[in-house]
Amino acid sequence: MTGDSPPLGTIRPAPPPLSIFVIALNEADRLGRTLGAVRELTDDLVVIDSGSTDGTQALAASLGARVIHNDWPGYGPQKRFAEEQCRHLWLLNLDADEVAPETLRDEIRRLFVSGGPDADAFRIGIAEVFPGEERPHRFSYVLRPVRLYRRDRGRYASSSVHDRVELVPGARVGRLSAVLHHHSVRSLGDQVDKLNRYSDRQADDLAERGVIVPTWRMFVEFPAAFLKAYLVRRHLLRGAYGFLTAMNYAIARHLRVAKAYERRLRAAKSGVSGDDSRS
Repeated sequence: MTGDSPPLGTIRPAPPPLSIFVIALNEADRLGRTLGAVRELTDDLVVIDSGSTDGTQALAASLGARVIHNDWPGYGPQKRFAEEQCRHLWLLNLDADEVAPETLRDEIRRLFVSGGPDADAFRIGIAEVFPGEERPHRFSYVLRPVRLYRRDRGRYASSSVHDRVELVPGARVGRLSAVLHHHSVRSLGDQVDKLNRYSDRQADDLAERGVIVPTWRMFVEFPAAFLKAYLVRRHLLRGAYGFLTAMNYAIARHLRVAKAYERRLRAAKSGVSGDDSRS
């Protein structure tokens, strides 16, 4: 289901008092499906673009989104900026490669009848859809972050690399049963490029926080990460493609540690910091 307009003559239910926001950069090939699925779920669809050159802005506007430019400051700050542009108390965050199926849209609508949601935030499952698949595997590994929340009870962390909603103490957290479909892999090459860039930011973040990664981690990070993706996250269910994406995940985790180690060597050589006592 893509959220296409209902047949002529069908009465559309009023959308719930909900803002939906997406951050994007060069997502014209995927964003249409994401926005099309939820455009009837909100009267406040917001896309924060950080400089797309592929027509992402025009596509989003054609689907009813308010498109706002903001130079890229990192994941957390960009999502915080997006929160501030929203009009409603309740916020739903989607990534540009995530599609809300009809079951999830209906579940969200039901929250806002009979007095509204009975919690301050809700965890929503996210399951990957690999190339060649129409929907997630029935036994897919599911992440369950907070994605639907009251803006006065939580907001995204300010970290440039860690993507999570921080809730106020005592916030009531519920859980939705339907899951988002995450079309994260354009191609293996595109995934490698993305993971390489992200591991740069992770290494920078570790350095900024003064975290010293023990040298021994370089020798175990790759096999441990591969087993985590292939077995714990059940990529083995996806056959050859699952094996290949598990390898990419392991490479990315290894690069994070390796780049942190390399930065430490360079800092020591320049005389900034040669402390390797935690290795």
